[in-house]
Amino acid sequence: MKKHIRAFVSLLCAAALALGCASCGGAAQSTGKSGGTAGVTHITVWTYYNGDQLESFNKLVDQFNETTGREKGIRVESASQGSVSDLETNVMDAAQGKVGAAAMPNIFSAYADTAYALDQMGMLVDLSQYLTEDERARYVQGYLDEGDFDGDGSMKIFPVAKSTELMFLNETDWEKFAQDTGAAYDDLSTVEGLVATAGVYYDWTDAQTPEPDDGKALFGRDAMANYMLVGARQLGDTLFEVQDGKMTLNFDKDVARKLWDNYYVPFVKGWFAAIGRFRSDDIKVGNVLAYVGSSSSATFFPAQVMVNDTESYDIDMTVLPSPKFAGGEDVAVQQGAGMVVTAGTEEEINASVEFLKWFTQPEHNISFSVDSGYLPVTTAANDMEAIKTSGLELSPKMERILSNAVQSVKNNTLYTPSAFVGGSKARKVLEYSLSDLASADRATVQERVAAGQPAADAEAEFLTDEYFDAWYGGICTALEEYAG
Repeated sequence: MKKHIRAFVSLLCAAALALGCASCGGAAQSTGKSGGTAGVTHITVWTYYNGDQLESFNKLVDQFNETTGREKGIRVESASQGSVSDLETNVMDAAQGKVGAAAMPNIFSAYADTAYALDQMGMLVDLSQYLTEDERARYVQGYLDEGDFDGDGSMKIFPVAKSTELMFLNETDWEKFAQDTGAAYDDLSTVEGLVATAGVYYDWTDAQTPEPDDGKALFGRDAMANYMLVGARQLGDTLFEVQDGKMTLNFDKDVARKLWDNYYVPFVKGWFAAIGRFRSDDIKVGNVLAYVGSSSSATFFPAQVMVNDTESYDIDMTVLPSPKFAGGEDVAVQQGAGMVVTAGTEEEINASVEFLKWFTQPEHNISFSVDSGYLPVTTAANDMEAIKTSGLELSPKMERILSNAVQSVKNNTLYTPSAFVGGSKARKVLEYSLSDLASADRATVQERVAAGQPAADAEAEFLTDEYFDAWYGGICTALEEYAG
């Protein structure tokens, strides 16, 4: 009897499969890479968004799927890969077909260096042919230029959200310091003024304890490569001159010394610090009062300082322009990954572009900005009045962030280095060469002070011309490896 039943069920399943029914184990076919329902193009998107940014992005993905996506037979599935570094690693693993790697997504967030590397592998789509001239004219031209690797009008990166750098300050604790010393926000408008104020803060905190040489750091910064690249531009130098995908190194020694004197020296003295993974982590535990970081990092600024496991207090945040070198050029960083579309079927590419166009429509792009601290990418939306009149709820905190970011974009020449072979690795040299040395040498100073040596003596060997020369020679040698 059981044999008859099994045979009967098998016949039913065979008939169902012949009619295209999936209920007996058949899988409906999709034109997308991720599989799915027949007649629907499924698109996968990988990002590095986390926290409020990821929540906002996913909310908009859901909105697209329920509206335009439903109308046009497109279904978008998004996944955060963790950090930017994790995303880059996973994308390269997928591109190289490594064992255990996931399938290549249709769209992923990418900075220029990563996008350039994938483009050299023939994996990116030139999106210029998928937008009309009128559509392209709606975007900030500088954002489009970032993805034009060959200078021929190509569009290998679709701008979706941008940011610049701002200074974020623990206003609550700053006020105590300012009242006692007369320090003012204007003191933080230049890099040199910031360094001098950090020295005053170190002495002020040092004087509050009986122990000598135990003052606290005022400042830290995220993205050391930005400090090096943009600082050099403010001082009239372009570290990486790029043409035809090849880099020529221009690291003037006087410029390098200026960068050294205004980061390494105050760091070794304990006026600057970088202890947590990000400087917002250092704000949270009271290691620093202020940091320079991406405007989008403001969503991670803590509401409290944790003194210890059981004690904490509330703090307010002030947003200020990122300090510039005194007398330098008005240059600010342009950052924020765009989206790239990977090679696929024409249906997948068209669906991907459809989603990206929808996402960057002013009402949707402003919504993401209000939630995340990123800036919109169209001329119409990249305006504070447009953001305020969008009808979206704008918290006082986010209004301060976006107002300062919009002003920074308007008042400065925005800079991002052109992509070149080995660009990502060269950037890592800038990211870690100075900061790692400063951290290691500061730790040595602290060990010596703890053993009873005066701070001035403990620091002396690190503050010589010879020590700077050794670092300068080393970083130039490391960067020359990536010159064309």
